[in-house]
Amino acid sequence: QVQLVESGGGLVQAGDSLRLSCVTSGHTFPGYTMSWFRQRPGKERDFVAAITWSDTPSYADFVQGRFTISRSNGKNTVYLQMNSLKPEDTAVYYCAVRYASVGRYDYWGQGTQVTVSS
Repeated sequence: QVQLVESGGGLVQAGDSLRLSCVTSGHTFPGYTMSWFRQRPGKERDFVAAITWSDTPSYADFVQGRFTISRSNGKNTVYLQMNSLKPEDTAVYYCAVRYASVGRYDYWGQGTQVTVSS
Protein backbone atom coordinates (compact mmCIF):
# COMPACT_ATOMS: atom_id res chain seq x y z
CA GLN A 1 0.00 0.00 0.00
CA VAL A 2 1.40 3.36 -1.03
CA GLN A 3 1.87 5.85 1.77
CA LEU A 4 3.00 9.46 1.89
CA VAL A 5 3.93 11.13 5.15
CA GLU A 6 4.65 14.84 5.30
CA SER A 7 6.55 16.63 8.04
CA GLY A 8 8.27 19.92 8.75
CA GLY A 9 5.35 22.30 9.01
CA GLY A 10 4.98 24.78 11.82
CA LEU A 11 4.51 28.37 12.89
CA VAL A 12 7.08 30.86 11.66
CA GLN A 13 7.36 34.60 11.14
CA ALA A 14 7.33 36.39 7.82
CA GLY A 15 10.75 36.19 6.20
CA ASP A 16 11.63 32.91 7.87
CA SER A 17 12.38 29.60 6.18
CA LEU A 18 10.98 26.10 6.52
CA ARG A 19 11.82 22.78 4.91
CA LEU A 20 9.03 20.31 4.35
CA SER A 21 9.70 16.63 3.83
CA CYS A 22 7.57 13.86 2.38
CA VAL A 23 8.50 10.21 2.59
CA THR A 24 6.72 7.77 0.33
CA SER A 25 6.70 3.98 0.44
CA GLY A 26 4.91 0.95 -0.92
CA HIS A 27 5.43 1.58 -4.62
CA THR A 28 5.49 -1.40 -6.95
CA PHE A 29 6.92 0.53 -9.88
CA PRO A 30 9.49 3.34 -10.10
CA GLY A 31 9.30 6.42 -12.28
CA TYR A 32 6.77 8.51 -10.39
CA THR A 33 6.68 12.27 -10.08
CA MET A 34 6.41 13.77 -6.60
CA SER A 35 4.75 17.11 -6.05
CA TRP A 36 3.67 19.62 -3.45
CA PHE A 37 0.29 21.29 -3.36
CA ARG A 38 -1.17 23.67 -0.84
CA GLN A 39 -4.62 24.66 0.31
CA ARG A 40 -4.98 28.08 1.87
CA PRO A 41 -7.91 28.82 4.19
CA GLY A 42 -11.11 29.11 2.18
CA LYS A 43 -9.31 28.40 -1.11
CA GLU A 44 -8.97 25.48 -3.48
CA ARG A 45 -5.90 23.29 -3.52
CA ASP A 46 -3.12 24.78 -5.67
CA PHE A 47 -0.07 23.29 -7.31
CA VAL A 48 3.21 24.46 -5.76
CA ALA A 49 6.04 22.41 -7.24
CA ALA A 50 6.86 19.05 -8.78
CA ILE A 51 9.94 16.98 -9.46
CA THR A 52 10.12 14.12 -11.92
CA TRP A 53 11.93 10.82 -11.53
CA SER A 54 14.80 12.34 -13.51
CA ASP A 55 14.88 15.28 -11.07
CA THR A 56 13.41 17.88 -13.39
CA PRO A 57 11.64 20.51 -11.26
CA SER A 58 8.71 22.74 -12.06
CA TYR A 59 7.09 25.50 -10.02
CA ALA A 60 3.95 27.55 -9.77
CA ASP A 61 4.40 31.17 -10.78
CA PHE A 62 3.71 32.46 -7.29
CA VAL A 63 6.81 30.67 -5.95
CA GLN A 64 8.94 33.38 -7.61
CA GLY A 65 12.24 31.74 -6.76
CA ARG A 66 11.50 31.44 -3.04
CA PHE A 67 10.87 27.69 -2.95
CA THR A 68 13.10 24.84 -4.07
CA ILE A 69 11.95 21.26 -4.58
CA SER A 70 14.44 18.42 -4.38
CA ARG A 71 14.45 14.67 -4.09
CA SER A 72 16.59 12.18 -2.19
CA ASN A 73 19.02 9.89 -4.00
CA GLY A 74 16.74 6.99 -3.16
CA LYS A 75 13.87 8.84 -4.85
CA ASN A 76 11.45 8.16 -2.03
CA THR A 77 11.73 11.48 -0.22
CA VAL A 78 10.87 14.90 -1.58
CA TYR A 79 11.73 18.18 0.07
CA LEU A 80 10.34 21.67 -0.27
CA GLN A 81 12.71 24.37 0.93
CA MET A 82 10.67 27.51 1.49
CA ASN A 83 12.48 30.80 2.00
CA SER A 84 11.25 34.35 2.51
CA LEU A 85 7.91 33.09 3.70
CA LYS A 86 4.94 35.41 3.56
CA PRO A 87 1.68 35.36 5.52
CA GLU A 88 -0.09 34.41 2.29
CA ASP A 89 1.94 31.18 2.25
CA THR A 90 -0.11 30.02 5.23
CA ALA A 91 -1.73 26.77 4.13
CA VAL A 92 -1.89 23.05 4.54
CA TYR A 93 0.83 21.62 2.31
CA TYR A 94 0.21 18.25 0.69
CA CYS A 95 2.56 15.81 -0.97
CA ALA A 96 1.32 13.83 -3.95
CA VAL A 97 2.56 11.13 -6.32
CA ARG A 98 1.75 10.68 -9.99
CA TYR A 99 2.80 7.75 -12.16
CA ALA A 100 1.79 9.22 -15.51
CA SER A 101 3.68 12.13 -17.01
CA VAL A 102 0.53 14.26 -16.95
CA GLY A 103 -2.92 14.11 -15.48
CA ARG A 104 -4.33 13.28 -12.11
CA TYR A 105 -2.33 12.41 -9.05
CA ASP A 106 -2.58 8.88 -7.76
CA TYR A 107 -1.78 9.23 -4.07
CA TRP A 108 -1.87 12.01 -1.51
CA GLY A 109 -0.50 12.59 1.94
CA GLN A 110 -2.47 13.92 4.89
CA GLY A 111 -0.86 17.35 4.80
CA THR A 112 1.24 19.48 7.11
CA GLN A 113 0.20 22.90 8.38
CA VAL A 114 2.38 25.91 7.66
CA THR A 115 1.45 29.14 9.39
CA VAL A 116 3.33 32.36 8.69
CA SER A 117 2.68 35.25 11.02
CA SER A 118 3.22 38.87 10.04
